[in-house]
Amino acid sequence: ELVRQGESLKRTEQMVDKMDQDLKTSQRHINSIKSVWGGLVNYFKAKPPESKPEQNGTSEYYASSRLKEAMMSSKEQESKYQESHPNLRKLDSSDDDFSKAELVSSVQRDSYPKNQHLRAYHQKIDNNLDEMSSGLSRLKNLALGLQTEIDEQDDMLDRLTKKVETLDINIKSTDKKVRQL
Repeated sequence: ELVRQGESLKRTEQMVDKMDQDLKTSQRHINSIKSVWGGLVNYFKAKPPESKPEQNGTSEYYASSRLKEAMMSSKEQESKYQESHPNLRKLDSSDDDFSKAELVSSVQRDSYPKNQHLRAYHQKIDNNLDEMSSGLSRLKNLALGLQTEIDEQDDMLDRLTKKVETLDINIKSTDKKVRQL
């Protein structure tokens, strides 16, 4: 949603720039109509540079790299989680929590109690804590990416607000000139 809003802001900024360019052209024409001297001044004055038309009328908006990385990382972690989660993957008949306890290395076995059932529960708790840690890390990265994107869009909004205020003043001025004609 944030990326879509960024695209909208980018298009809006381009439209405001185009309106400003059109307004400058209109002011040149008004000066030509207003008097002969205005026409001569416009003739010798350099024309405003025309902006190059962009592909399909808009340039592509790119979300912040931090947000993109966080989204990609989140999708990878989500797919890994879905593969390993017992309710989200196809279960084998031989796959149960107690048989997983046998896969633990000898170093880890020493840190768990000697009771097999208690060891299996400790390992299950450790696995759950690892999954929670992974999920929290993913959420943190997403939050940081979203914050970066929001900061960039906030700067874009500030720029856009200044451009619109200037454009509004120029439109009022041009409207006043047209009414005087």
